[in-house]
Amino acid sequence: MLDSALFRKQPQAVEAAFARRNLPNPVPEFAALDQARASVQMAAEALEADRKRLAQAVGRAKRDQTDATDLLAESAGIGPKLEILGRQRDEAQEAIRAYLEKLPNLVDEDTPPGEDEKGNVLILQEGTPREFDFTPMDHADLGEAIGGLDFGLGTKLAGSRFAVLGGQLARLQRALGQFMLDAHVARGYRETSTPVLASPETLRGTGQLPKFADDLFFIERDNLYLIPTAEVTLTNLLSNEVIDEAALPLKLTALTQCFRREAGSAGRDTRGLIRQHQFEKVEMVRFEKPEHSAAALDEMVDDAANILRQLELPWRAIRLCGGDIGFGSAKTIDLEVWLPSQKMYREISSVSNCRDFQSRRAQIRMKAAGGKPQMIHTLNGSGLAVGRTLVAILENRQNADMSVDLPKALWPYMGGVTKITPERDWREPAKKVKPKGPGM
Repeated sequence: MLDSALFRKQPQAVEAAFARRNLPNPVPEFAALDQARASVQMAAEALEADRKRLAQAVGRAKRDQTDATDLLAESAGIGPKLEILGRQRDEAQEAIRAYLEKLPNLVDEDTPPGEDEKGNVLILQEGTPREFDFTPMDHADLGEAIGGLDFGLGTKLAGSRFAVLGGQLARLQRALGQFMLDAHVARGYRETSTPVLASPETLRGTGQLPKFADDLFFIERDNLYLIPTAEVTLTNLLSNEVIDEAALPLKLTALTQCFRREAGSAGRDTRGLIRQHQFEKVEMVRFEKPEHSAAALDEMVDDAANILRQLELPWRAIRLCGGDIGFGSAKTIDLEVWLPSQKMYREISSVSNCRDFQSRRAQIRMKAAGGKPQMIHTLNGSGLAVGRTLVAILENRQNADMSVDLPKALWPYMGGVTKITPERDWREPAKKVKPKGPGM
């Protein structure tokens, strides 16, 4: 949530930041709401002054033994008026809070201009896309041919945009999650396991509510949501708390199931694992002093890139423009991995500095010795999306015989297996081999 003081003290900066998002200037509407609040406040203060003046007059009348009936009657009429103004003031303040809650974060000045992804800026590229001497298969076809990816069973169990992994691919998915967690722990993150259900207040703290309610799976009976990312739960571990400044930075990571309706992406990536309703993701979250958050963003980008480097995948880093950046982010760097079947780079991680946007919503503060509490900066990023990483390995490391060479970093996590090969249908009986007799 934005600080209301910014609208009062730096309205030009707010207007410029919204212009970089290609959004209308929110300052006039805020000013109107703020003026309504100020008018009620001034009226209440005037009545309080009148009540104080009357109380003093009544006191003098009693000392002088003069009639104070009219003064007392006038004073008695102030209380009900103040009650009405108090309710109006609360309503005005709530209107301001509700308005600010709907507004996105202010983007940094170095966020490039642009209306959509076409305005994003390439800042780094590593690895060269492989040149195949055969036509590479799409991961969906390859996964089904290998025998470990079944979209039909996913549809049977839960409907469209669900899949079932089995055998070697299920093991590969598990191996990827374990590998990513270990890599982040080695870089100072604390492994954490959180619920995949969260309260509305928790979703509101990180900015998913109220704006993105249509993208969330909601369990009405329990008033709980399935989380779209572990950013939600990891960040809110410190909601309504004041942290000792000396404890910062705090670095957390978690592997969770994530759930998204994908309401805003109808018709997009309906084939394969790119855009599923349920998927696994390793998340990174950091709590930082404000003066350190810019450097922390660069570190987190490198933490995510470290995974791609070890998995020997070609990737690039993109700085998102104002028209493509997320609701709660001030600055975002996306990492994209090369997919041969699509002949393009696709997002596999998004790393964002939210500055004090989330901490103000969730009331996460820090305090130095002898100082006053102030808002912490929060950062989050995918490290990585497990399903998309599996897709990238299948497509980039496939062979003409439909086998897939695994990167060395995963060999220990696969029990020494270095290559995935097509397997028989698990629902069919294994072929029996007749024993050879003597002399045969």
